[in-house]
Amino acid sequence: MNKEIIIRSINSAVDFALLHDGKLIELHKEKDNNKFNVGDIFIASIKKTITGLNAAFLNVGYEKDAFLHYHDLGPRVKTLLKYTKLVREGKIKNFSLDKFNFEKEIDKKGSIDDVLSANQTLIVQIIKEPISTKGPRISSELSFAGRFLVLVPFSNRVSVSQKIKSKEERKRLKSLIEELKPKGFGVIVRTVAQSKKIAELKKDLQNLNNQWVNLSKKIKGAKTPSRILNELNRSSSILRDLFDDKFTGVYSNNKNLCYEVKDYIEQIAPKKKSIVKYYKSDTPIFEHFNIERQIKTAFGRTVSMSKGAYLIIEHTEALHVIDVNSGNRSNKSNNQEETALEVNLIAATEIARQLRLRDMGGIIVIDFIDMVNPENRRKLFDHFKTVMESDKAKHKILPPSKIGLIQMTRQRVRPEMNIKTKEDNPNGLGKIEAPIVILDKIQNSLEKILKNSNVTKSKLRLHVHPFIAAYLTKGLISIRFKWLYNHRKWIKIIPRDSYTYLHYRFFNAKGKINNY
Repeated sequence: MNKEIIIRSINSAVDFALLHDGKLIELHKEKDNNKFNVGDIFIASIKKTITGLNAAFLNVGYEKDAFLHYHDLGPRVKTLLKYTKLVREGKIKNFSLDKFNFEKEIDKKGSIDDVLSANQTLIVQIIKEPISTKGPRISSELSFAGRFLVLVPFSNRVSVSQKIKSKEERKRLKSLIEELKPKGFGVIVRTVAQSKKIAELKKDLQNLNNQWVNLSKKIKGAKTPSRILNELNRSSSILRDLFDDKFTGVYSNNKNLCYEVKDYIEQIAPKKKSIVKYYKSDTPIFEHFNIERQIKTAFGRTVSMSKGAYLIIEHTEALHVIDVNSGNRSNKSNNQEETALEVNLIAATEIARQLRLRDMGGIIVIDFIDMVNPENRRKLFDHFKTVMESDKAKHKILPPSKIGLIQMTRQRVRPEMNIKTKEDNPNGLGKIEAPIVILDKIQNSLEKILKNSNVTKSKLRLHVHPFIAAYLTKGLISIRFKWLYNHRKWIKIIPRDSYTYLHYRFFNAKGKINNY
């Protein structure tokens, strides 16, 4: 599988598209004015504690106070408070922790009022960006994420990702890190550290330790509230978390951004720096890589899939609902059960993509097509879990119910990607689907019709709005000409002034064709 990242820079915003074999899997947007990214570290002041919630609200400089639950304090929060106080007073100038005396861990079932009080200063990290009317969610258990490792101050624990299955490799990594790590720090070994050499792990650990030192240097003179350490920019963080040997290209239309990405890849994978390319063309970069079309067809309420099946995605205040539909299509499957299984497997793959693409979070209910056979329900469940394995967001999937419902939860740490795909109607009345969507629908309808030999023996005519007719027939190598080349069938296109912009109908000698 080829993996590519396409980076588009427009004015003050940067868009990042992750492609797998040309298919859009993730889409991220970064704005210069976004000051509250996941991973950013702030020095904040405690506004108040709420005993009933066992939580505190802190001023981090956002319009809404940040939320800190007791469970997000971390067991060594008293040690962090002590360290912060001594650094601000200038009593600590060597920022290693090998001789620093830790305070006693807090009680796991304790109360927020026993640990924090109003007007205290606390170092916190963003774990969930501001969403809707809510301020950011924060933690005082700091961590510094690297390419292979995560460094955790005020801890001595070394843990290895559960996704590394080999006992020998887990033992090797744990032994290496316990030998390398500085005293007073814990380390989490990430999945991508598997099979890595000691030099690579040592370099990553040193970079993370440097981040800790830089953070500590800023604590003394920092204003409260203020950001004292930035997470990597979005392009670097995506590369850090997703980059592997299967990446075949990183393209950007911004020369300076291209240099930054190349410098970062040279640090984490020197042999791969040549895959970073500067894109220079009159054709916009997202159009060249077919991303613009995929955005317009993937973010609507209805999402088309292969063989006529489609999804309907609805959003409510409390949850997301996804309905799987087989569509009106002919199928060679022997019975309804086989058809249902086939459509459900296709839908599960597309739903996994949609969850990542839109970054949907919270409770998600999926209404798959009913299947009677328990073995088929198990196949669907196993397949869905498999295609969700590449999703980095924490998620939990429950087995399907007897009526075909699958319930799941998925963690969301950033606002959901919500792109409006409808455009202004040319007649000035309301909004309509993007023209790209209607062209795809016409293409899908044509393919279904051409599968029926009884229908295609006679000439086919397509009645459409004059704008669409002009688009389908423009140029020497028009869309209609491509239909002729691909299907060996000439389609006569008839402009109809009475049709609305998105209205179309296929006819043969017997009249209107309805079964598409």
